[in-house]
Amino acid sequence: METFDAPDGTRLALHRRGSGEPLICLPGGPMQASAYLDDLGGLSAHRLLLALDLRGTGDSQIPADPATYRCDRQVADVEALREHLRLDRFDVLGHSAGATLALLYAARHPERVRRLVLVNPSPRAVNLEISDLDRRRVAEERRGEPWFPEAFAALERVQTGQATPADGRALAPFIYGRWDAETQAYSAREAGQKNRVAAAAYNAEGGFDPDDVRTRLARLAAPVLLVTGEVDLQLPPKSAAEYVGLFPQAELATVPGGGHFAWLDDAEWFVQKVVGFLRRP
Repeated sequence: METFDAPDGTRLALHRRGSGEPLICLPGGPMQASAYLDDLGGLSAHRLLLALDLRGTGDSQIPADPATYRCDRQVADVEALREHLRLDRFDVLGHSAGATLALLYAARHPERVRRLVLVNPSPRAVNLEISDLDRRRVAEERRGEPWFPEAFAALERVQTGQATPADGRALAPFIYGRWDAETQAYSAREAGQKNRVAAAAYNAEGGFDPDDVRTRLARLAAPVLLVTGEVDLQLPPKSAAEYVGLFPQAELATVPGGGHFAWLDDAEWFVQKVVGFLRRP
């Protein structure tokens, strides 16, 4: 681990894994410590992963002003990281809500981004509407799973505004492409890795203008790889295909049977896709 200062003096932590060309990794959650990314399924065997603990998470300092948790305010942290590393241009990977920060950085500093990898990105920054029906259709594909009845009932309560405190836990199997001992342990660890105060502020009003973000991304010169899971409720394949269409140079890679954590579902597939994309001239 190493640290550097954000423009407002907040001390931020950076974790290095692997060796080779650097790949900046921005975690989701939102506002979850970067530890959950681990080595992204073995990607560290091919690239130097530089995982940032966003302010107030993991080993990074809690900022004096909680308003700086808003995602657009953290674009300056990513730029400070670039300056700390003395990189002119670099590759960026953002997962889930971390992809929002990656997009906002690319929109503000397009000349600094060489290639952009969006892994199960949140649709918020580009106001990509996903209907309840689309999510239900994806959920229905898992009807044969033993946990399905309880999880699907929870999904229905959430969609009709009748959710209970227990429904968040009941929905957990839908987040993963498989629900076994490994992913259950992974899910249990997540709760302790997230700054919930920061998470509530991350997507606060005024953080971004989706129309402006779309306009800027339509002019982005950097190639984009969007990775999603075939059964990811947060970004179903139909919506992922629409997302890719927002960029001049973008491709979609869908993990067969994958959920919201693409590298957990098929690590070899994930690494091959990402490395192949990043190696292109």
